[in-house]
Amino acid sequence: MGYTALYRKFRPQTFSEMVGQEHITRTLKNQIIANRVGHAYLFNGVRGTGKTTSAKVLARAINCLNPKDGEPCNECEICKAALSGSLTDIVEMDAASNNSVEDIRSIREEVNFLPTKAKYRVYIIDEVHMLSQGAFNALLKTLEEPPEHVKFILATTEPQKLPATILSRCQRFDFKRISNEDIIKRLEQVCEETSVKATKQALNIIAELSEGAMRDALSILERCTQDGENQIDENKIKELVGIPKLDYIHGITQAIVEYNIDKAMEVITAIIEDGKDISNLLWEMIKYIKDILMVKTNQKLTIYNEEDFSRLKDLAEKTSKSRAIKLISELSLLDTKMKASTQRTIVFEAGIIKLCDKENNNGTPNGGGNNINAENINQDIYERLDKIENYLRSTNVKPRVQNTYMSNRSEKKNIENSSNLKIEKTNLSHNWKDIVNHLKQDGKIVLYTNLINTNAVEINDMTLGIQFPGGITSFGKTVLERPENKQELTKQISMAYGKEMHIKYIDTKPQELVTNEEQELSKFAGGYDIPFDVVE
Repeated sequence: MGYTALYRKFRPQTFSEMVGQEHITRTLKNQIIANRVGHAYLFNGVRGTGKTTSAKVLARAINCLNPKDGEPCNECEICKAALSGSLTDIVEMDAASNNSVEDIRSIREEVNFLPTKAKYRVYIIDEVHMLSQGAFNALLKTLEEPPEHVKFILATTEPQKLPATILSRCQRFDFKRISNEDIIKRLEQVCEETSVKATKQALNIIAELSEGAMRDALSILERCTQDGENQIDENKIKELVGIPKLDYIHGITQAIVEYNIDKAMEVITAIIEDGKDISNLLWEMIKYIKDILMVKTNQKLTIYNEEDFSRLKDLAEKTSKSRAIKLISELSLLDTKMKASTQRTIVFEAGIIKLCDKENNNGTPNGGGNNINAENINQDIYERLDKIENYLRSTNVKPRVQNTYMSNRSEKKNIENSSNLKIEKTNLSHNWKDIVNHLKQDGKIVLYTNLINTNAVEINDMTLGIQFPGGITSFGKTVLERPENKQELTKQISMAYGKEMHIKYIDTKPQELVTNEEQELSKFAGGYDIPFDVVE
């Protein structure tokens, strides 16, 4: 007899042998006992949770000659024929490869014939969501009103792909992911029957890797025994499935938490030289940081030994919940970028360096977000105001100007361009106001708002001083010192003087620097009759 895979060898033969789906098996057994078996069932759930197994047990149970408490006896003629695959009255069909209208039409023709041996003809259609639209349409009528001797059991991992007309004709059972505890118990039974010695830590890792799928857990266990040795520990499992050592995962996570770029690159180099896949590393890092979050919320963790848990707890103390959540998000985005790139290693290294950079994380070693960098706020405000300036210039919007000094139009000439501005020493105050107003007409809103209440004083023949009676705020200083703004202001003054001039800012009344974003926006938007709003 040929070799049989573990997941097939240890497939449950009765409802009671199934793990983690008691809410379903109990209902099905009660239906069989009460002789209330439906004509169509839909078994839904992730891979490896027992959908097909339940369908096979149900098919045998309703046809069994000697059922016991809703369970098949597995000893009668019908049960043995079903187990061996020779019973033609139980038909298993894979919709992934048999999804055409012709395949369903053949079923429609067969249902009119009575079963050959069993009481019911049972059709188990696996991956039913793969059927074509035409096949679904062909199945509808038969599924709604099949002959009394026909039962349908549909299984799928994606019920959302099934038409509502199919869903409404079936009794739906949702299979849940199997808990790690249940998987470990089952693995211990399998190890005992196969004389395999596995450490508790190794079984914990297998349960974690299986992600709630018993079939995957048995496949991993089987893979670990195929080298001829029946001794399984955590290092053997990690080596076989390509998981980087926990030392690597801890090392690179610690480097990110402590903003240590050199250590991070050292660990990455070691991992690559060890031949580990960086995609596996990335997801192991995400799970490791998730465990840090669990430690911070006092959740129970059983997959770590005392030494590893102590290291994990130490990292949990060094970072905050908010930063841990942010790291999980950033690493998930990094995985997406890697999938879209042909240079996965470079993208990965660049992403890790970014996470290790204090400046990219608000300069807060412990991941806090309460201390806001004033320069970043000012830069953000300036960028938004710069966009408003560009909008005004592109749409030719002319802001209204409340010019009290131009109330008497007969005494003032219109300012059409900067070449008409001429500074007169006897009327320096009025001419300075004209220059400031001209900046606003040119759409230089940021400069205008920071110069509107200033005065001009001639320091010497080559230098004009600009006085700030109310003092210069940190934001205002950032704006005025920007090269393009300083160059524009110098240009306007030089053209007005008719010669090259220099400017000097004079803070005549220093006051506490304002760094609050809302105060800066309020100063900008309010009080100057500017016809637009700054909207967050």
